[in-house]
Amino acid sequence: MIHNLALYLLSLLFLALPLQQTAQGETLVSALSAHEVNITSNFTGTEITVFGEISRDAATVARAGSYDIVVVVEGPPERVTTWRKERIFGLWINAASKTYTNVPSFYAVHSTRPLLDITEDNTLKVQRTGLVNLPLAPFGVRLPTAEDRRAFREAFLQERVDLGLYAERPDTIRFLSSTLFATSIPLPANVPVGTFTVTSYLYNGGIVLAQETQHLTVAKKGFEQFTFDLANDNPALYGIIAVVLALFTGWLAGVIFRKD
Repeated sequence: MIHNLALYLLSLLFLALPLQQTAQGETLVSALSAHEVNITSNFTGTEITVFGEISRDAATVARAGSYDIVVVVEGPPERVTTWRKERIFGLWINAASKTYTNVPSFYAVHSTRPLLDITEDNTLKVQRTGLVNLPLAPFGVRLPTAEDRRAFREAFLQERVDLGLYAERPDTIRFLSSTLFATSIPLPANVPVGTFTVTSYLYNGGIVLAQETQHLTVAKKGFEQFTFDLANDNPALYGIIAVVLALFTGWLAGVIFRKD
């Protein structure tokens, strides 16, 4: 009886005490300079600025070391074929190919420091961060040797980098203060259309403390959107119109430059 009474009194005492504020840890708030990019006839590329703030409540103890930010921009998935040229009868021709499915049509990584200085390789693989950690899924017959698979993977990545569609840029995120950060991500003229995901990661001591995802829409406008939709929704009609326009242009050029 006395034991039960003691427990009851302790419960009342606990309820009467003011609730103490509990530490919530760091949170990451990020935003984009624009949530939509319009591609028109004179589009030559643009930049999107990702900025944000590291927020920490009063009950969170300050951590040792500095914070690191990693921003990953990923375009809609697509199917890409990579070819390997071989010299046959004195001519360089496409002899072998490998098709990758569900690969990002655009991929850019910006960070405060080189990725391996921020965290270990296993964490980057889990987060799928960095060009070497992209899970490229081959389609069709598996290549016979690991050397061939590595060669095709490297060729695919190099081709995308050369096109400006893939990039890994360390030391490109600036801290404007102890908690404010920003980075500008170039979008080339050949940027694909669709919905992009922009994910910001907060690191400290090699551990992901917080992350936040934004969405960016890249869309064609005007005549470019009309031709794009026609080519995808009705390719037969698009082909007929293209042939008719080519014939008409050729006839018109002949009339203009015809010598009497």
